Amino acid sequence: MIKKCISGLLISLLFSTHLLAQQAFIEGADYQLINPPVKTSNPDKVVVTEMFWYGCPHCFTFESYVEKWSANLPNGIVFEQTPSVLNPRWGDHARTYYTLKQMGELGKVHRKLFDAIHVERQRLNHFEDIARFVATQGVDEAKFRETYNSFPVDSLFRKNLKIEQKYGHRGVPSVIVNGKYLTSGGMTGSNQRLIQVINFLANKELNQ
Repeated sequence: MIKKCISGLLISLLFSTHLLAQQAFIEGADYQLINPPVKTSNPDKVVVTEMFWYGCPHCFTFESYVEKWSANLPNGIVFEQTPSVLNPRWGDHARTYYTLKQMGELGKVHRKLFDAIHVERQRLNHFEDIARFVATQGVDEAKFRETYNSFPVDSLFRKNLKIEQKYGHRGVPSVIVNGKYLTSGGMTGSNQRLIQVINFLANKELNQ
């Protein structure tokens, strides 16, 4: 009898916790629907996309949360970062991201670029400054310059410019879950809670 009571209590607690988790995140406050949904890069997975800008201090702070969160994703959920061009001045940074990705050097330079701007206070706002910086990180500068101005990088830049316009976000970092939901630290109140909302929405999509 006691075992049955304990078992029933545990089930009730789990159910209550699930309901509280659902009630804790409010549509229109912690996240909003994207209507119509935007096609993702991988229809067979739940895609979580962070829109960022290297020059954004909030993106720099969120990066450590992103690194920890994305290190152990469950099967079915994939994470991608996309450089935002909400402001035309961010274009050089966006093209830099795509260039490094095309070259296979993104993993080596991505975090160092953030650190150079926000920790070391280097002014890396324009192409020439960025080209000299990546060279100090062991990247072939001549190849970087060539790839930066290549058709594949230009195509990626233009493609994601069109996609970003469909999200409806007004700042960075912003996170899009499976092309259906938009959330951000400004909406959730903190980076820690932002991660919780991302998990909630991603699991919601995963379990459909």
